[in-house]
Amino acid sequence: MAGELISREALERIIQRAAELQTGEREIGDGLTKEEVVQLGADVGIPARYLQQALLEEQTRSVVVAGRGAGAWLLGPRLLHADRVVPGERAAVEQALLHWMQDEELLQVKRRYPDRITWEPKAGGFAALQRALGGMSRAYPLARVSEVAAQVTQLEPGFCHVQLQADVHNFRLARLQGAVAMAVFGTLATGAMMVIGAFGVVALVPVVAAVPGAVAVVRTYGRVNGRVQTALEQLLDRLERGEIRAEHLIAGPRQSAFMRIAVEIKKTFQG
Repeated sequence: MAGELISREALERIIQRAAELQTGEREIGDGLTKEEVVQLGADVGIPARYLQQALLEEQTRSVVVAGRGAGAWLLGPRLLHADRVVPGERAAVEQALLHWMQDEELLQVKRRYPDRITWEPKAGGFAALQRALGGMSRAYPLARVSEVAAQVTQLEPGFCHVQLQADVHNFRLARLQGAVAMAVFGTLATGAMMVIGAFGVVALVPVVAAVPGAVAVVRTYGRVNGRVQTALEQLLDRLERGEIRAEHLIAGPRQSAFMRIAVEIKKTFQG
């Protein structure tokens, strides 16, 4: 109907289907060259820079194999990954990441390798206070993981491949400790009931109930890991859209720790 708005989901399906129809009219044989793909995109009105980025993403696409076995099912992955091709030069992208991690994610550089950078949560009272104050308005999920790593690879002039990785083994350890504590409590409770002469089946209730409870505790990784994964993807979104650039972040004077805490206090009361 004329004038009717098309939703984003419908628009994606329409564009995908139109591309399939356009491709179907061509004889592509075993495939197309890069130049032919760019020409095909031009025929359907896709700007060359978007096709170039999509081609680079396809060339660098990696498949992360999920862990297998009971341990992986119970505890979830130790490492979370996100990667994307973003516009920019390697030095500028790395500098933007350095400033963003320090000022916006409350992280500090742990190691600088030739091919990657790792961060860890900022230490000290100011950082702890800022994380606590920001709890109502911002959770700082990356500041709660054990380590964050970034690898920036220059693909060609104007485009870099950025791979982010978050080590969440500290979350896994905390869940495992909670599950063990629950199992031990159930076992001790059953032992105590048997000592006082409780009926056999009744005495077993605590330890039997502790087993599914312990499993439930270690299986709660989905929500926590989801927040960390979202934070990694959002960071890549900002890099892709050019919202965080080195020249933007260092153009003005940097706020002191006191000022940043004051801002968090203001946000807390306004919220």
